[in-house]
Amino acid sequence: MAERILILDRLTKNYGKLKAVDNLSFTIEKGNIYGILGPNGSGKSTTLGMVLNVVNPSSGNFRWFESDMPTHDALKKIGAIIENPNFYPNMSAYENLKLVCKIKELDVLSIDEKLEVVGLLDRKNDHFKQYSLGMKQRLAIASALLNDPEILILDEPTNGLDPAGIHQIRDIITRIANQGTTILLASHLLDEVEKICTHVVILREGKNLYTGRVDEMNATHGFVEVAADDPAKVKAFLESCEEVSKVKELPKGVMKAMLNQPTDAATLNQKAAQQNIFFNHLIKRKESLEDSFLEITKN
Repeated sequence: MAERILILDRLTKNYGKLKAVDNLSFTIEKGNIYGILGPNGSGKSTTLGMVLNVVNPSSGNFRWFESDMPTHDALKKIGAIIENPNFYPNMSAYENLKLVCKIKELDVLSIDEKLEVVGLLDRKNDHFKQYSLGMKQRLAIASALLNDPEILILDEPTNGLDPAGIHQIRDIITRIANQGTTILLASHLLDEVEKICTHVVILREGKNLYTGRVDEMNATHGFVEVAADDPAKVKAFLESCEEVSKVKELPKGVMKAMLNQPTDAATLNQKAAQQNIFFNHLIKRKESLEDSFLEITKN
């Protein structure tokens, strides 16, 4: 069994009558990239705030590193960025990180190594105020890595960045994970989670809708789109098929049939022909991650 880095057990946060986080439970195992996915206001940042001792839970509990160590001590093994990068504008990147090392009682010898990881070593003597937004975010990641954390926590790490900046941050996160650091990031972007995360927790209004591997979110048997001269007859046929779990009517008389078992298009076509239904449109597709996400999060 993989080592468990963080365990949440029915964690809840109320703000008056508002349940920002509602009985949230999930486990983070070592060596993976976890994404907490949900729209703004779904409870992502509040969840990170609670496990980092910034927000007090209303009920429930959490444990770091499968032990009863206080969160204050656990934080020494954690790197986190949950707010906008905040450094002294008239100091260089190196000077800012040197100050972080002094505050956290860390060795300054690792500064160059961390700047190399985020691609800023050649700009280490430039003032922070000269940095672009993407460079500022990369410096924040370097700062969070100074204590060689076992887990790196990032809240909306690509927010506000241009496409080039987004690509750089995602590449850095992947490289850090490949070196053995567990990652937990919050994002409202399905594309972000799909591209870099191995596991996902989907939140809506503080509730956990799905927890599991990203590649298992759409581990369905796909669907077929079919049409014939008599749409009502096609729909009735599909609803009678044991391999079809659900039928949805699309424009122009096309029917979308979700499959609940391995089925090829030729077999379905043959079964329809036996009932004198002859398709003039037949396409089989695999359900996309976006389709799965919309299915999970629909009201």
